[in-house]
Amino acid sequence: MSNEAVWDRPEPPSKPSPTPLSRDLIVNAAIRLADGGGLDEVSFRKVAAALNAGPMRLYGYVETKAELLDLMVDEVYGEITPPSPSADWRTGLRHVAHGVRDAAKRHEWFIDLLSNRPHQGPNALTHMETTLATVRFENIDDVLGAVGAVMAYVFGAVRGEITELRAERSTGMTEEQWQRASGPYMQRMLATGRFPTLARVMHESSDSDPAHRFEVGLDYVLDGIATRHNPA
Repeated sequence: MSNEAVWDRPEPPSKPSPTPLSRDLIVNAAIRLADGGGLDEVSFRKVAAALNAGPMRLYGYVETKAELLDLMVDEVYGEITPPSPSADWRTGLRHVAHGVRDAAKRHEWFIDLLSNRPHQGPNALTHMETTLATVRFENIDDVLGAVGAVMAYVFGAVRGEITELRAERSTGMTEEQWQRASGPYMQRMLATGRFPTLARVMHESSDSDPAHRFEVGLDYVLDGIATRHNPA
């Protein structure tokens, strides 16, 4: 196995074949499988079958499943358009937040592969650079703090949305239907008087769609950053 990162390792020379291969073809086939059935559908055998190739041929292009997942993540990062260089920090970070959410809605598995350890593919690095560059605070630690706060919110909020979508598919019940089914139990619990704040949530909060809830939460985070860096 090579010690080179997959980004630095050249593809094997092309050979005449009825089923030509390339790293791009392999990655895009893996993405289609993951989009259709989740990450459990991604294996060298299934990717090779989708390309009408033998599994061993894939190892000349990608050596491990971990490398394949990194390549898939980087491909999705490439779909996220960067903020305008002239955007102010708030507009730029809002653009990035929605770009990540939109990408994860197209590729639900994407959120499962995001963590605190940054990805290092070329598209991921470009995404990181343009995101950091939109926050033109003097202190680089302040830049990191602002971007980190926004991305932590985005990852958590989007993961919650995706989890709900998966629950709807596995149970056959929408969030509203699930709430109605659990309504009698919740009413009995609230009637005990032990959960007054939850009772207010149940009876007073306004229903809103996921996009609206995402926007409201994002505003809370951006308002906090603005208060810290533009105190009254």
